[in-house]
Amino acid sequence: MSQYQKMIARERKWMFYLLAIWVLGAGFTPIPRVFLGLLLGSAVSLYNLWLLQRRMDAIGEAIVKKQKIRDISFLSRLAAVGIAIMIALHYDAYFNIIAVIIGIMTSYIVIMIDFFVSEFGK
Repeated sequence: MSQYQKMIARERKWMFYLLAIWVLGAGFTPIPRVFLGLLLGSAVSLYNLWLLQRRMDAIGEAIVKKQKIRDISFLSRLAAVGIAIMIALHYDAYFNIIAVIIGIMTSYIVIMIDFFVSEFGK
């Protein structure tokens, strides 16, 4: 398994751990709106991470094969974020909008933490 594949597996694993923590927080704490918002945002963030990783694989293959690269990844990720925000605004009794926005950023935080741990943790 290449270093890139190991990195992808680690990042997805940590995202699933965070999703599990958010589910437990929503079920067992007195502030379920916050944890449900984090859960919604983190689920969209995991989807965006998956899209980004899949896009990087496609770019790598296109470069090796010397083909053109088609680009719709940004719009797909932006649409997913927009849908999450619309869900949070429509069902504001269940989701905290600030927590949704923080949850959307979790994949980027996981990527940064993974980088620092893998580079400076040796």
